[in-house]
Amino acid sequence: MKKLFFFSAIVLAVYACTHDPAINLLDVELERRLTELGPTQSLRDFQLPESIDLDAIPQIPQNPLTSDKVLLGQMLFYETAIGVDARYANGMGTFSCASCHIPNAGFMAGRVQGIADGGVGFGFNGEGREKLSNYAPNEIDAQEIRPLSLLNVAFVTNTFWSGKFGVGFNNEGTEELWRQDPDLVPGNTLGLNGPEAQNMVGTIVHRMNTNNTFVLDTLGYRAYFDAAFPELPPADRYGRLGHSFALSAYIRTLLPTRAPFQRWVKGETDALTDEQKRGALVFFGKAGCYRCHQGGSLNSNEFHALGVSDLYEAPGVQNPSPSHKRNFGRGGHTGKAEDMFRFKVPSIYNMKNSPFYFHGSSKHSLTEVIEYFNLGIAENPRVPAANLSPFFTPLYLTEAEKADLLAFLRDGLYDPDLDRYMPVNVLSGSCFPNNDAVSRHELGCD
Repeated sequence: MKKLFFFSAIVLAVYACTHDPAINLLDVELERRLTELGPTQSLRDFQLPESIDLDAIPQIPQNPLTSDKVLLGQMLFYETAIGVDARYANGMGTFSCASCHIPNAGFMAGRVQGIADGGVGFGFNGEGREKLSNYAPNEIDAQEIRPLSLLNVAFVTNTFWSGKFGVGFNNEGTEELWRQDPDLVPGNTLGLNGPEAQNMVGTIVHRMNTNNTFVLDTLGYRAYFDAAFPELPPADRYGRLGHSFALSAYIRTLLPTRAPFQRWVKGETDALTDEQKRGALVFFGKAGCYRCHQGGSLNSNEFHALGVSDLYEAPGVQNPSPSHKRNFGRGGHTGKAEDMFRFKVPSIYNMKNSPFYFHGSSKHSLTEVIEYFNLGIAENPRVPAANLSPFFTPLYLTEAEKADLLAFLRDGLYDPDLDRYMPVNVLSGSCFPNNDAVSRHELGCD
């Protein structure tokens, strides 16, 4: 395995002039470009911490990461038995967080729109989930916007496509809005940052509950909550706060550190192919992708309007909502005209796992995504031209550059082992991520 060395400008010039066969000039050029972009002029600016290095992962003072919290959060994330607040009896205990955030789908939904309570089936990678026949379209737990990937959420201060969850940062000065939005009362008013604030209300929205004798004593989760949160009073320890803190601790460890790009920035020069290295140079150069997708996490706490279509326009969507405020992105939260149709910049690792892109699932391949950015022409006529991101302009990429960029996005940013974040089993012994009869058969649980 070749190791990546760090050269001074003089040494680079010497090697370039002598054409040393041991040196790949693509490595030299990519290292130079990344160190130009990084705030400390080091490849360390693009390295993700390892998932077991809890101290190195971004976290909040109210919820410091511990192995006990991560373990509990991992089990709760996949535990279908905590779906005790399902709308109907045949939905109870059949869904989990992972119903809509599937590891092998890049921790996204495997279909155009995630379905938790009220869904049935799994398919191969979540694409086969459909509505239960006795649920009306407006009764299922299917949101009006595509679920974001949970990879690298540790680096997000204000979560959701609108960034409304979490205090400070983007939401400084929006305190009055928190009191008007019931979603924000549980978490934001407690002073929590994005993941913890979002999961406070998420356990309610997604009809999950841990604070009952069935979950705590029959299944045996009480001891795990006690180990994870000895400092919390019982009402918080077993309730929404402890549940959110455990889920958030686990989610913060979901880092695609085995992607070739991550291996390359940590020293393995042969982790990326030459095609992927050229694609990385396009990404961090001519295409300008780096302006929004920043650092090792390749996401950011910024919001941009790209003029893409909304989820209610996509085929197969349950309960379409043309007027829902989620269609307005950041503007749906702030109400400001200049924020309308601006959406949070997502992480872009493992995008090839799930063939739906943007908040409205309007593109179905990375080739389509690249072509959309290359043309720089909005497809949604409702988005005012004045609101479009200043970065959304034609890129004029050549066919070769587009092919190289595709290789980097598709394979250079692909962690092939995300199932390492799955538990062997959960305390209930139930099938996961879904536990309905059809899913159990398709997942091989029966």
